[in-house]
Amino acid sequence: MKKLDLDALSMLVAVADSGSFAAGAALVHRSSSAVSMQIKGLEGLLGKALFLRDTRNLELTAEGHTLLGYARQMLALRDEAFAELTRPAVTGRVSIGVPDDYASSLLPPVLRKFSATYPRVEIQVVGRPSPHIAQMVKDNEVDLAVITRTKGCPGILLRMEPLVWAGSPSNKTIWKERPLPLAVFGEGSTARAHALKALQQAKIPYRMSYESPAVQGLVSMVDAGLAIAPLAQCGMPAHLVRLGALEGLPPLQPVEVVLSRSLKSKRPPCDYFAELLVQELSN
Repeated sequence: MKKLDLDALSMLVAVADSGSFAAGAALVHRSSSAVSMQIKGLEGLLGKALFLRDTRNLELTAEGHTLLGYARQMLALRDEAFAELTRPAVTGRVSIGVPDDYASSLLPPVLRKFSATYPRVEIQVVGRPSPHIAQMVKDNEVDLAVITRTKGCPGILLRMEPLVWAGSPSNKTIWKERPLPLAVFGEGSTARAHALKALQQAKIPYRMSYESPAVQGLVSMVDAGLAIAPLAQCGMPAHLVRLGALEGLPPLQPVEVVLSRSLKSKRPPCDYFAELLVQELSN
């Protein structure tokens, strides 16, 4: 009887979630060649192509989507069985604060895995800018936080996240305007501070076209071709254009993504969630 290897299925899920073999390999801590080999092995076993490789963006085939659904269920059942047999039943509630861009890009795979492993734990996600969430940690209003490192709020380093300049595919010359129109987060944002510092050092004049606490507001402004924006690479929508040295723009200093915990988080559900966040998000 032919068997579906769970490790290979975990690689399929990682590639599908991240959108590339390289990013998927980083999620499962394997080399790109190893992941590619495992995916080809699955395709050979099934006699079906799982990904379309002749497009600019990696896409699942219809058969790939079908297998992905089963893969998620099988991996979730494996994690649930392991937790049931190795750890006591965990119940309770965990609240986590996270900015919009991290919530949409970094958090979903972790939430799926945690929910499958600890189905009796209720999870509340609070979306706010990093400085706001940092204050909520201090005030014990959330248990955990995945945020950009903020002064006065200690945290464990999870990853160094690149910042990139995002532009519109419909207005490919917006970066030539002077002063340069910017869409940025509000005061206190590290991404904003890094962007302004880089432009000042490069002696590029700029103007604030739009300020917003939410990443979707910045994306809308960029999408309309009215500004460029400094965004975390993980949260940059695929349809936007990455700008850089070829457009005369300075490189941006990466940001530190950290895990912070409030004093009230010293409970098993929070411990297990924090452990999974470190495991899945560290680079």
